[in-house]
Amino acid sequence: MEFCPVCGMLLQIDPGTASHRLRLFCSVCPYVCPIQNKIVKKARLVKKEVEPIFSTADEMKSAPKTAVTCQRCNHGEAYFKQMQIRSADEPMTTIYRCCKEECQHEWRED
Repeated sequence: MEFCPVCGMLLQIDPGTASHRLRLFCSVCPYVCPIQNKIVKKARLVKKEVEPIFSTADEMKSAPKTAVTCQRCNHGEAYFKQMQIRSADEPMTTIYRCCKEECQHEWRED
């Protein structure tokens, strides 16, 4: 964001045409600032790998279990973890994973 040095308003962009180059202009006063033609490289966003909540089978063996119904297969037992995802004044988020080997469905309760 650029601001007008004369009046302090936010400058707007004026796309270049045959008669003039790309420039910034003020909508309130007559200030105009040409933009230099520089080579602009676009950065590619790299997606971060998402780590699973329950990462290994060994971790699953030591995780606590609770009596809760799976939303997918209606199995009555699930592993759970509690994490503070939101701000400190909000309650903990409980993340469940179905104990049934064929299901392994994960869900959370905020």
